[in-house]
Amino acid sequence: MATWSNGQAIKEYQDFLSTGKSELEKGEDGPSVIVQSSNPNNVFALTDAIIGLGGGNDLVLNPSDSLPATLGDRSSYPIYIALPPYELKEFLKNLNDDEWKSRAEDFVFFSGGKLCGVVEPVLREFGMCRDSMTQVVVGFSMPLPGTGFGGTTKKPEDLSCMIGHDAQGEEKWAGESQTCGKWNAAVASRLHENGIRCKTVFYREWRRAMWERAIFDCVFNVVGSVRQEKTDHADVAMFYELEASDLMWELANNLRGGLAVTLIYGFEDRLFSIAEMRGKDDICELPDVMFDYSQNIFPGQCRMLKEYLNYAKDQCGLLQGVNVPPVPTQLDGLPPKTRQGNLRADGVI
Repeated sequence: MATWSNGQAIKEYQDFLSTGKSELEKGEDGPSVIVQSSNPNNVFALTDAIIGLGGGNDLVLNPSDSLPATLGDRSSYPIYIALPPYELKEFLKNLNDDEWKSRAEDFVFFSGGKLCGVVEPVLREFGMCRDSMTQVVVGFSMPLPGTGFGGTTKKPEDLSCMIGHDAQGEEKWAGESQTCGKWNAAVASRLHENGIRCKTVFYREWRRAMWERAIFDCVFNVVGSVRQEKTDHADVAMFYELEASDLMWELANNLRGGLAVTLIYGFEDRLFSIAEMRGKDDICELPDVMFDYSQNIFPGQCRMLKEYLNYAKDQCGLLQGVNVPPVPTQLDGLPPKTRQGNLRADGVI
C-alpha cells in the first residue's frame, strides 16, 4: 500500500519523537469547560450535546470570560470549543490573554457533520494541527430542544453503524466518532459512558477519518440539494449513487494530490452505508454560513464539485450569499483512471 506524507506531517512526527515518549500524555474525563458563542443566535446544539454527555458538573463560558484556575480538583482540564466554525478564527486570533493562551493545549476542537464542518485550515493558521491537540470527528447526533421525555433536551445518540465483517471475522464500522490528542481518553470515556463508539487514534489517522467524513458531508448534501423536491441522504444513496460515487472519487483524488491525505480502502462502502443506514430524514442542505467549511475546502480544481455548486446557485437559488468558484474552463491533464470496475467493498455495482 502506498504511503503519502508531506513536510508538515514529517515535522510533527519528528517533534513527537524528540520528546522521548512512547505515546502522548492522556488526561481522564472530569469537570470541563465548554466555550460557547457570545452571540445567542450562534449558540448551537454542540453545547447541549457536550453538556448532555457529561456528568452535570461542566462549566459553560463565553470567550470573554475568565478560565477557572482549577475545576473540580484539577488544575488541568479539557476546554471544549463549542463555537460555530465561522467564529473560530476570530476566537483564536483574539487569544491575547495569557490565561487563555497558556491553556491552548487543553482545547478540544470538533469536526464533521452539518454543524462542525472542516476547521483544519483555521487551526493550521494558528499552529494547532499537531499530535498533542485534541480533536474529535463527530459521530453522534446533535440534540434538539424538547425531544426528550418531559420536553427536555434528548441526549446525543451514536450514529455509527456496523457494516459487516472483514476477512479475519472482525466487525467493520462506519461513521464512528474518533479522537486524537492530549484529552482523547477523556473524550472517548465521555462518549463510551453514553453508549457512543469512539476510537482513540494518532493525529495522522484521525486526519484521514476527518477528511473521509468531510467527503460524506459535502457529497451527499451537494448531490441531494439540487433536486426539485426535498431529498435526504438515504435518497441520494438509493437514487443518485453514480453521481455521488463519481464526486467522492474526484474529491478523494484531489485530497491525495493536494493535502497528502490518502483515504483507507473501502471508504466508498463506508460512506454509502452511513447514508443508507442513518440518512433517512436527514435532509440535504447547503447553508451559506457553512460553505467555506463544508464545500469550499477541497484542494485542486474539483470540476464536478464546482459544476454542482454553480448549478445550485444559478438554477436552484441556493448559496446566494457566497462567491462560488467558477467551473474551470480547462484541465491541466486527463483525470486519472480511478473508476475501472466495481470499487465498493460491499460488492454493490
